[in-house]
Amino acid sequence: MRTIFLGFLLLAFSLPLGMVWSADNIIVNASFEKIDGQNPSGWMPNTWGGRARFQLADSGRTGSKCVMIESTSGADAAWSQNIPAKPLMRYRLTGWVKTENLVAENAYGALFNIHGLEDARSKGIKGSQDWTQLKIEFETEVSDSITVNCLFGGWGQATGKAWYDDVTLEELGPIPAPEPKQMSAFIEIDGSSTNEPISKYIYGQFIEHLGRCIYGGIWAEMLEDRKFHYDIPAKNDTWVVTGQGARVLRDSPWKVIGNLDSVKMIVEGCYGEEHTPCIEVDDQPVGLSQDELGLVAGKEYVGRIVLSGNFKGSVELRLVSGKDDLAVSVYTIKRISKDYKKYHFTLKAKSSTDHGRLEIIGKGEGSICIGAVSLMPDDNINGFRADTLELLKQLNAPVYRWPGGNFVSGYDWRDGIGDPDLRPTRRNPAWTGIETNDVGIDEFIELCRLIDTEPMIAVNTGFGDAYSAADEVEYCNGDSKTRMGKWRTQNGHKAPYNVKWWCVGNEMFGSWQLGYMALNHYVLKHNWVESMMRKVDPDIIAVGVGDAGRWSEGMLRNCADHMDYLSEHFYCQNRSNVPAHVKQMVDAIRNKCNAHRRYRRDIEALQGKDIRIAMDEWNYWYGPHIYGELGTRYYTRDMLGVAAGLHEYYRNSDICYMANYAQTVNVIGCIKTTKTEAGFDTTALPLMLYRKEFGVIPVAVQGNYDPVDVSAAWTADKKAMTIAVVNPSMDIWTLNLKLDNVKLGPVEKAWIIDGKQPLAYNEPGKEPQVKIETINSISTLDTIVAQPYTIALYRVKAN
Repeated sequence: MRTIFLGFLLLAFSLPLGMVWSADNIIVNASFEKIDGQNPSGWMPNTWGGRARFQLADSGRTGSKCVMIESTSGADAAWSQNIPAKPLMRYRLTGWVKTENLVAENAYGALFNIHGLEDARSKGIKGSQDWTQLKIEFETEVSDSITVNCLFGGWGQATGKAWYDDVTLEELGPIPAPEPKQMSAFIEIDGSSTNEPISKYIYGQFIEHLGRCIYGGIWAEMLEDRKFHYDIPAKNDTWVVTGQGARVLRDSPWKVIGNLDSVKMIVEGCYGEEHTPCIEVDDQPVGLSQDELGLVAGKEYVGRIVLSGNFKGSVELRLVSGKDDLAVSVYTIKRISKDYKKYHFTLKAKSSTDHGRLEIIGKGEGSICIGAVSLMPDDNINGFRADTLELLKQLNAPVYRWPGGNFVSGYDWRDGIGDPDLRPTRRNPAWTGIETNDVGIDEFIELCRLIDTEPMIAVNTGFGDAYSAADEVEYCNGDSKTRMGKWRTQNGHKAPYNVKWWCVGNEMFGSWQLGYMALNHYVLKHNWVESMMRKVDPDIIAVGVGDAGRWSEGMLRNCADHMDYLSEHFYCQNRSNVPAHVKQMVDAIRNKCNAHRRYRRDIEALQGKDIRIAMDEWNYWYGPHIYGELGTRYYTRDMLGVAAGLHEYYRNSDICYMANYAQTVNVIGCIKTTKTEAGFDTTALPLMLYRKEFGVIPVAVQGNYDPVDVSAAWTADKKAMTIAVVNPSMDIWTLNLKLDNVKLGPVEKAWIIDGKQPLAYNEPGKEPQVKIETINSISTLDTIVAQPYTIALYRVKAN
């Protein structure tokens, strides 16, 4: 019931207020009678190819409305609705279709289908047909949500017109769960057949200025738009709720207290480089407020506010955590300077709430200008969330890549330097929302220091140039006498940062990338940028932009003298079959590594060089996004895939040197946060366990035990061997060990991560369903019994 309830909540976020489920039909607005703007409520248009016209039609089969799709040039398109579903359930989808001159030579026509489920589609209607009923029966397997499509074209493009009406989705009953089978196999471990040591950098992480990864995840700032990028009063709705339930800021979150006309945005005399809100106060208290703040009862919150004005009176900072005066904490500033000045304050929450409010109220007469305001929990550590920071320390990743990602190709690193209140606010160049530039290089280096990790900085080779990249290296690594080193010293950091890892650009092979260019042009830019960076610091480690295939080949042929490593990225999608879901991770890594082995054999420029892979983005990426933009929840099945992925890195330790899990916090991250809590998602568990306990010298493992994945490694001193087993199946596997060139003694320690079922998950602030546990009942390891949906790790003493 937990999964189903979550699904209902997700859909509730994506629907207009007041819309409820029909008691007889799971589909919302099944006959398209309810309208939201120009579209039927609960439905969204989608186009996968060609051009289509979507419209509401006044020719419904029942009622007055239906939906229509039309194309004159050809389209593959649909009216779609996301539906929460019960895993392991059978459903029937029924709907009606009418067509006019519909031609689909290489497509199905007009039909219904369930997106992403194989064979879950009705027959297709072509030509000119009156209303025809179509049906599908399908099973959800482990899916907890589905997308219903009123499909036009389908696996190809169609022309003509099609109308859709009266769509019904019914539960038919649960799929009988098969009994787990008892399976057995032999595992052969050869202690003398080893590969190169596993690099610690396989356990790296990646953070980007996207969604709630940094702001709302790692950084402790509680206020949105704290430097007033958006106009006040807000011109449009403050938030847009997306179909995935994410809230995206489109306009100012600040509300006016009192007369709306009392607030003006001034340009002349503003505090930053854009504009500043000024408030005219005349007898009646007026000001600004921001709500939806997460507060904890009894906790103190520290802030600062930049004010100026020609004002007689006082300014109150009020933290409101309830509906009465007893739930208000007040700090009063009695005098306001005519020039901009920072005032620091402390407030205490009277009660716990996710709907707290900060109010800035002027009482007196005159004008007050607010340049910037900040609010953080008092327990923040140099601006970072204490709870998230503690989890990052436990994760113990050896390196963090920053600031992107697609973000970096439109990012000017200079925007993130200097007084945080005077740093410009920009539109996020690659994603949604704004970038306050509160976290720049200095803050990132401080984060790395706090969690004892190495920084890896990506430079902008999209809209950026070689001179900016070289200056960035000098800011980080130049001594205090250099031009950029002086600037760093002025900002309070005299000692060089000595950043050794540098990514020369990000995904420049993709047309989605800002500054994208053809390969034959980009290789010239890469060499230019890297040369200028290395002039500043010859000891940097440069990572080029790769993408296995034509792009990686071109980079290696033309840039081998200008890189130390070549990056590769991959993301895996959702598969309903758990072993297949897990295996795609293994296959992706193996394919990348095999490609690079071919390049080493075939590309003359690589002779005598050892340019290995830095897989500096890898993960699962699919919806729904319930932790903000790209805030995917992860389940047991994803945890199993990450563990199997680590096994494949171990098997390719000779060619893959670094892997950076993307993106650590909230955004497809292994740590998830709410406004006041932080916790490990399931995918963090194997990363953390293997980083701490798995061996470093991989050992050859053979056997016919698919879909189970087994990996083994000696500890550095070869006094013990670690053996890890991932079982992504519902079967119980008994694995009999056959040992060559090694004698194993007693089990020193063993751990298990038991997912129990494929869709188990963890939530911040709640007792985790999935966690690392110690196994105390095993003394010897002649056989391994792998329970369904588990990861087990054993450290066995070598005799």
